[in-house]
Amino acid sequence: MSFWTRHQIFEKNSIILIVGILAVVAIGGLVEITPLFYLKSTIEKVDGIRPYTPLELTGRNIYVREGCYLCHSQMIRPLRDEVERYGHFSLAAESMYDHPFQWGSKRTGPDLARVGAKYSDEWHVTHLTNPRAIVPQSVMPGYPFLAETEVDIAGMEGHLRTSRTVGVPYSDDQIANAVADLKAQADPDNPGVDAFTKRYPKAVARNFDGKAGLPTEMDALVAYLQMLGTLVDFKLYNEKANLR
Repeated sequence: MSFWTRHQIFEKNSIILIVGILAVVAIGGLVEITPLFYLKSTIEKVDGIRPYTPLELTGRNIYVREGCYLCHSQMIRPLRDEVERYGHFSLAAESMYDHPFQWGSKRTGPDLARVGAKYSDEWHVTHLTNPRAIVPQSVMPGYPFLAETEVDIAGMEGHLRTSRTVGVPYSDDQIANAVADLKAQADPDNPGVDAFTKRYPKAVARNFDGKAGLPTEMDALVAYLQMLGTLVDFKLYNEKANLR
């Protein structure tokens, strides 16, 4: 019996074809998935990566809520033109505490993986309030209401605890002080700033929206944006890579 004759069995009998497809997919899946159970981690650890602060986490939630990921990616591919424009290509470790990750699939606006510390807080507030004041041809909608909306602190402690159940290494101390840390990061005069910065290395505490009072959603979103791409010292990372 020739190969083509045997192949007719699958072409003429849909049940046999379906069983064959399922068998091939199952074997392929086992080959790809089984090794992962024997690996301690599929992500290389990188110095500097830490969980989001409560204020940054709130800002990230607002970023997702407002659909920012639909127009802005957070993934720089290892291609020359992307690296020259946006900076060092993205590392898997930078997204290890994202649920879900914000890599994106479209760029109506620029990639934001390295936007942290690139512009001032005032620039971000102005841009978020009225994008055309910064970029006249921008099609981005404005979000002036963020500066008028106080952050909802209810459930912040529970949010961190839930994040811990899916692998984010928040400590008991960080969870217990979630609300206090959120307020401290948006107020550099807060007496809890020192304790906050010890719990979250490299975190910056300042009045992000420039307004007095309780933290606003503008504070949270700007804090999140200003953190993106700032945790890893890529100079050291490149030096280590060159020594290998």
